[in-house]
Amino acid sequence: MDLSVNKVSKSYTTPRGELPILENVSLVLKRGDAVAIMGPSGSGKSTLLYTLGILDPPTSGTVTLDGTDAYKLSERAQAAFRNQHIGFVFQDHSLLPQCSVLENVLTPVLVAPAAERAAKDDESRAREILHRVGLSERLDHRPGELSGGEKQRAAIARALIRRPTLLLCDEPTGNLDASIADAVASVLLDLHTSLQTILVVVTHSAHLASRFPVRFEMRDRALHQAS
Repeated sequence: MDLSVNKVSKSYTTPRGELPILENVSLVLKRGDAVAIMGPSGSGKSTLLYTLGILDPPTSGTVTLDGTDAYKLSERAQAAFRNQHIGFVFQDHSLLPQCSVLENVLTPVLVAPAAERAAKDDESRAREILHRVGLSERLDHRPGELSGGEKQRAAIARALIRRPTLLLCDEPTGNLDASIADAVASVLLDLHTSLQTILVVVTHSAHLASRFPVRFEMRDRALHQAS
């Protein structure tokens, strides 16, 4: 199982003409790989992440995950593919304020096709993963009752509930202070190691990036290996 990015380019049409964001980006990652992508604002790293996540189609090139080019699927099939194969963690945790922590983590399961659901097993798994991220005592709390670090740990648990092949994180520690950011990063990397996902994180934080075995930089619309 792998992620294959082949000569992906992305541009947007503006009143002043085409605005290129990515040019001929290629990358191959396998299960268990963990990479950090750094770059200044506007460098294209978040655009690349959304393209990998089957949220923003490339202008040219292909993105294949587990042998499937999801951009060739219908919109409905793409949504189902994302739900089954890809987990997302954003800088803003995006938890539903009216739902408990447990309910938030179960959200990706609830929108899955009925044939893929096993309610008892899903809740057991949600409780297990919440225990692993240190939130066993917060299952019935709502997001407004959590600290920033707890919200991000809940978001990580939600992203992993369906055992995705690919876990994508956009500035997952960007809103946290240094010590809490370190703790959240440790949770993320530990779970990645045990679950053997493909983990891709985009970040401004050199400290967070330093914890990853493979690092890239977005420069001049291209992906470069960092030292």
